[in-house]
Amino acid sequence: MVWVGRAFAWCVFVLTAAVMYEVIMRYFFNAPTLWAFDFTIQMYGALIMMGGASAISTKSHVRADMYYNKLSEKGQGILDLFLYIVFYVPGVFALTYAGYFYAQKAWIVGEKSWNSPAQIQVYFSKSLIPIAGLLLVIIGISEIFRCIICIKEGKWPERINDVEETEKMILRKIQKGESVKGLV
Repeated sequence: MVWVGRAFAWCVFVLTAAVMYEVIMRYFFNAPTLWAFDFTIQMYGALIMMGGASAISTKSHVRADMYYNKLSEKGQGILDLFLYIVFYVPGVFALTYAGYFYAQKAWIVGEKSWNSPAQIQVYFSKSLIPIAGLLLVIIGISEIFRCIICIKEGKWPERINDVEETEKMILRKIQKGESVKGLV
């Protein structure tokens, strides 16, 4: 799922370019665009929706770490398994199910944006809702299996370390007595 996050991370550059273009056109040439507002909303939505599965797979999502980190790894696995089953699975299935019909209706009517005079098509963006839901279902299943392994073995199975928060890399290097030059 990391590759999905990486692919959609490019939306940041496209989003930035669109906003810069709009600012230049509006303030330097007094010629605002009709499409920039809707386009940036759609790009931001795509970035957020498609980055969700990647965030979960790399454990970079938001959580209350101050309490969670005080638990043993087995305790973390039990808590995560409970939360995935009680909250995550029903929520993601509801998102995927409702998102499918939401996107389907948008395609049937050829839905266009009502926010601006440009009225750009939004059915492409709405199609990302059930797609993101499916990706979240897939990563949720893998995370549930990770929790079960952690509960049985008492420790978390290894994750792919190609994406990691800088603070974790720094702490690991300090613990090993290695230089953190280049990370800070």
